[in-house]
Amino acid sequence: MEKIQMKTPLVEMDGDEMTRILWKMIKEELLLPFVDLKTEYYDLGLPCRNETDDQVTIDSANATAKYGVAVKCATITPNAARVTEYDLKKMWKSPNGTIRSILNGTVFRTPIIVKGIEPNVRTWKKPITIARHAYGDVYSNTEMLLTQSGKAEIVFTGADGSETRQLIHDFDEKGGVIQGLHNCTPSIESFARSCFNYALDLKQDLWFGAKDTISKQYDHHFKDVFEEIFEAEYKEKFEAAGITYFYSLIDDIVARIMKSEGGMIWACKNYDGDVMSDMISSAFGSLAMMTSVLVSPGGVFEYEAAHGTVQRHYYKYLKGEETSTNSVATIFAWTGALKKRGELDGLDGLVRFASLLEKATIDTIESGKMTKDLILISTLQDKVPLNSLDFIKAIRQTLESYL
Repeated sequence: MEKIQMKTPLVEMDGDEMTRILWKMIKEELLLPFVDLKTEYYDLGLPCRNETDDQVTIDSANATAKYGVAVKCATITPNAARVTEYDLKKMWKSPNGTIRSILNGTVFRTPIIVKGIEPNVRTWKKPITIARHAYGDVYSNTEMLLTQSGKAEIVFTGADGSETRQLIHDFDEKGGVIQGLHNCTPSIESFARSCFNYALDLKQDLWFGAKDTISKQYDHHFKDVFEEIFEAEYKEKFEAAGITYFYSLIDDIVARIMKSEGGMIWACKNYDGDVMSDMISSAFGSLAMMTSVLVSPGGVFEYEAAHGTVQRHYYKYLKGEETSTNSVATIFAWTGALKKRGELDGLDGLVRFASLLEKATIDTIESGKMTKDLILISTLQDKVPLNSLDFIKAIRQTLESYL
């Protein structure tokens, strides 16, 4: 068949370890034979980030802002052991954190549903997308361990020199712990707009929960910002699209989610989103079957798998041992980016190809051909375990039968 043409390049961000190996396999087996792939390539593998003093990460984020769509391989966020292993100049920051900061984006994570891998919550029929506000809260907190008696206060010094103080607690001689959290109104506004835009993009209801009855300033501010932006900018658009925005207390949202059929976008503050995305992925089956997309309020999209670099399999691969690594979320990162690129550029053929590749991936698993991690959780009767490459080749065979 004639290769499908592209107009505008995708920003391609290569990564680390086993996912880097899968990245190459996916391109060679599932993309390049069918698509005249146009990408602007950035190597976000740890050696290149170290060599460029992480400038390559900044450049890739700026290119994403320029072109509007990116696809990213999983990358290492180094700890002390990685500094030694890779002989790093320093402990470089998380690439995802750097990219999120530059694009001012919100992370949306959605499970991939296949027959034979049933959700642990029996009422769930449709995927639940977690929208995590990946800024502030406990992840950029200031905290102290106190070992004596004393008074702890919050102090705010205004630009005009005025000072506001509020007592946190009077501690006795045994002390305790204190923690200071913050968030910024512009970041909350960007979070809200990203959520509303993504809900319109998917034509799905948006739910948001916080604890405004207890946190009468912090959480209430999130509630107020969402409500003000919705009423001023999105209410009529939501009505036209036939979708709703629903706010309630976080505990009520959790209770409703557990009894729902799914099919909504669940907006969460940073900590809530961190916890609930793992709960959703585990309850639906596997983190290896979960997509992730970073969406900026201005309509920039960066797609990736929700999981990490699969370090254990990579070490086996380096020894020449066979691996059976699940590539589904990485495949769906590519299909998500290709579909979005096709939608923005008016390329129906590219959108159709990406949709068929997703269908081929799901149909291959539902036919019983899958990686070993899925063998362990699938309820299908006739299952065939495949290694990393053979699984991708099986998907290609299914895909070719559709084209």
